[in-house]
Amino acid sequence: MGLGLYTHFPWCVRKCPYCDFNSHPLHSELDEIGYVSRLIEDFNSELDATGQSINTIYLGGGTPSLFSANALARFLQIVDRQNVSEITIEANPGTLEHDAFEAYLDAGITRISIGVQSFDPEQLKKLGRVHNSDDASKAVENALKAGFDSVNLDLMFGLPDQNLDGAMADLERAISFGTDHLSWYQLTIEPRTEFYRRPPKLASDDLRAEMSDVGRELLEENGYSQYEVSAFGRDGSRCRHNVNYWRFGDYVGIGAGAHGKIGRGGKIIRTMKPRQPRLYLAGAPTEIADVSHDELPVEFMMNALRLTEGVETSLFSLTTGLSYEVISDVVDRLVSWELMQPDRLQVTERGYSQLNAVVGQFLN
Repeated sequence: MGLGLYTHFPWCVRKCPYCDFNSHPLHSELDEIGYVSRLIEDFNSELDATGQSINTIYLGGGTPSLFSANALARFLQIVDRQNVSEITIEANPGTLEHDAFEAYLDAGITRISIGVQSFDPEQLKKLGRVHNSDDASKAVENALKAGFDSVNLDLMFGLPDQNLDGAMADLERAISFGTDHLSWYQLTIEPRTEFYRRPPKLASDDLRAEMSDVGRELLEENGYSQYEVSAFGRDGSRCRHNVNYWRFGDYVGIGAGAHGKIGRGGKIIRTMKPRQPRLYLAGAPTEIADVSHDELPVEFMMNALRLTEGVETSLFSLTTGLSYEVISDVVDRLVSWELMQPDRLQVTERGYSQLNAVVGQFLN
């Protein structure tokens, strides 16, 4: 199935009030050389332990686009890219010099994901974004002109005080650019965020469900096929790196706070790097934990059932090392309830609308 490489860049200009990722506002000059050097050291250590080749690379954050194309090229030069089919960078319109898109392309990056979140000026203020609507439009247009293999727009709905018309206006604006991929998902209030401490006024559950239904119809009408809970592609476009996650594939995680999942010595282990950049830069050790057999069924299903097409039944044993009999009774029960398909690990349309409940059935 190949091996993914997730690389975390933990700094941002300002922490958004909804963000629960490991991101830290940048209060001084960015030490590109020092951080990239640490990434290279970390990568070499991880690759020695796995002995596998990299198939996809994802540069996430934080804000990777705070780093220059030269710094990222230095890092990417150490990766054997013979089998690499996709290199994605996350970029925020307010922290990217728009004339640098071609430089990122020259560095080897093939796919860009632009964190627009909304085109509504008032919503952008409420969300604490550092860009405005014009910045977002210019970033998208210039990314398309640069010639990346794929351009994704990140967009949210269910925003503070947002109504159905506002949500659809945002989505229509995103669709109008004609990018090959859209990530469209509902704002959720997570612990350890400013919105959790001071909750904004959100739409009712019913209104957010209507936004989801109407939005999916609009995307389908415009040629975007949903292949995962929040991912829509045109002409078969998919984020290959993320598909590897959902198919319970292995991936190395490097950078401050990055997570990894690797099959090693007949076990599945999870790794986590130190969250604080200073500790990571100082070489603090990686946390390593075995995934117990009891946890594997629900972990597998939590990922695989996010895909609208599900996965082949044989993938369960292939990736977990467990017999299919471990989950067969639960699957049969869900099939009898018309929540899962009979010959594939895939939810029905009804099951997809109750995905959390379906996944919960696999808890021990």
